[in-house]
Amino acid sequence: MFDILVYLYETYYRPDACPEPAALARKLSAVGFDDVEISEALDWLNGLTEMAGTTNPALESSGTRFYISQEVDALGSAAVGFIQFLELAGLLTASQREIVIERALALDESPVTLGKLKIIVLMLLWSQGKEPDALMFDDLFGADEDEDAEPRLLH
Repeated sequence: MFDILVYLYETYYRPDACPEPAALARKLSAVGFDDVEISEALDWLNGLTEMAGTTNPALESSGTRFYISQEVDALGSAAVGFIQFLELAGLLTASQREIVIERALALDESPVTLGKLKIIVLMLLWSQGKEPDALMFDDLFGADEDEDAEPRLLH
């Protein structure tokens, strides 16, 4: 599924440049992607579109986000640390953070790898028509020396 998401990001500069889901599924199939993966990716993107289209002013606070144990277990400490890093650096808003968390929890895997979390963040920004700034681009596409390494500290 993540190969399809990366393909969409690289192929379609903006989400509105993507064809309708049925036509997109045919194009992805013609490129060689598996039908099951295509279905999963389109369902996941549909959920992202629904989440990204809604705004909740209550989420735009400067308060601290506390993660419940189920979220930490599902996301993993590296993913939670990276999300906090992006938010504290001002690269994700509180509502974007919640969308990233919800989309990561929608996956059928636990813990979510840092590489997959980065793709989720990238796809969120893509769906909102935003490009990552230079700092975020480095963090999203920089080579991770070790997936199991401790998250970076913001100090």
